[in-house]
Amino acid sequence: MNASLLVRVLLERWRLRQHDRWSRERLLAHQAQGLEALRRHAYARSPFYQWFHRGLEARPLPELPVLTKALLMERFDELVTDPAVRLEEVEAHLKTLRGDERFLGRYRVCATSGSTGRRGIFLFGEEEWATVLASYARVYAWGGVRVGLGKRSKIAVVSTTTPFHQSARVGSSVQSPFVPALRLDATDPLPQNVERLNRFQPEALVAYASMGRALAVEQLEGRLRIAPKAVFCASEVLTDEARRLIARAWGRQPFDVYGATEAATIAAECEHHDGLHLFEDLVITEVVDERYRPVPPGEYGDKVLVTVLFSRTQPLIRYEMSDRVRLGERPCPSGWPYRLVDGIQGRLEDVLRLPGREGGTVAVHPNVFHDVIDLAPAAGWQVVYAPGRLQVLLAGRPDPALEQALPGALAQALLAQGAAPVPVEVRWVEALPKNALGKTPLIRQEG
Repeated sequence: MNASLLVRVLLERWRLRQHDRWSRERLLAHQAQGLEALRRHAYARSPFYQWFHRGLEARPLPELPVLTKALLMERFDELVTDPAVRLEEVEAHLKTLRGDERFLGRYRVCATSGSTGRRGIFLFGEEEWATVLASYARVYAWGGVRVGLGKRSKIAVVSTTTPFHQSARVGSSVQSPFVPALRLDATDPLPQNVERLNRFQPEALVAYASMGRALAVEQLEGRLRIAPKAVFCASEVLTDEARRLIARAWGRQPFDVYGATEAATIAAECEHHDGLHLFEDLVITEVVDERYRPVPPGEYGDKVLVTVLFSRTQPLIRYEMSDRVRLGERPCPSGWPYRLVDGIQGRLEDVLRLPGREGGTVAVHPNVFHDVIDLAPAAGWQVVYAPGRLQVLLAGRPDPALEQALPGALAQALLAQGAAPVPVEVRWVEALPKNALGKTPLIRQEG
């Protein structure tokens, strides 16, 4: 990390720390000012927004149109605020990306995996990137891990080393003597990662939720021997069973983190673990139903709309993400002014659609599978559905009793959801299939 960027990150982190002591009223005033500045910038410099919000410049945020990823990518060259940026050239840059190179010498480029369709590509200028890094530093601080000039905590990150992924880009940017870090790829063999972690002995562990669970099992069975002071889980749904295993393995609750390539950190837990505090000073988050109507606290929405207050190169105003989240109904004991998210069910694409018992299809949420499979003595699971057949992959040592009991229990749970009868098969595997970024999707629908 160069000195200029380091100074920016430290100053931004200090500024964010002050916000924890704000009143709710002051936070909302900050949001309104940030939104006004973002819209003013977008209307002055983005041909896309001049068209997209024409006649709506004075309307409140909930009355503005929704920006989908498909539309963003289709109108990419018009949406960005730098006329020198062209999508074709950005994509060529991504193909050669290896470390912390910057597009046109000034923009860091990140991309999504494209697991829900076409991938999204997002650019960050130097100030925007400093805010991204500061948002991650805030997560660590809330978990009791201090990173800075006076404290050099050893951090191990087990996610992806794919160069265009934001996790890898952050790692390339912060690589310095001030942040001793070990970056491991979740797609590497688990024994290999266990050996590296044993040698490194991290003070903080950051991992995909599924990887956090797998490493907790390794710790409980004696192969992994580390003693992190904090464990952070991100990028996947942190299930109750994964949380329980991690707490058993290291004697402390993991910190759940909700983030996205588009907006960096959106919410994170504090020491009270009563829900995830929304980063409302950086991102305005709207929880809505499938028709974009606001969903009240206590109910799950179908989608999330994010307005990234610090986005300037590629303004994001009411950008749609298919995450199903639930706002909390009570405040956190911390007294901080941010609203809480007290439930995350993953993406809408994770919902499995099965033939219905009375015709049509029924939507089966991953929680149905969690309720049946999570207590199974396995290191992890994955459900694969192909027409006429449902297969449950279990990682770990084969258990004949479980293999016999699980199909019937799962078949009954699916019937209770209104699904037509479907054969259920259990198969034990050494490792669960992962996607290109090393994530382990709970649900895979084929055909």
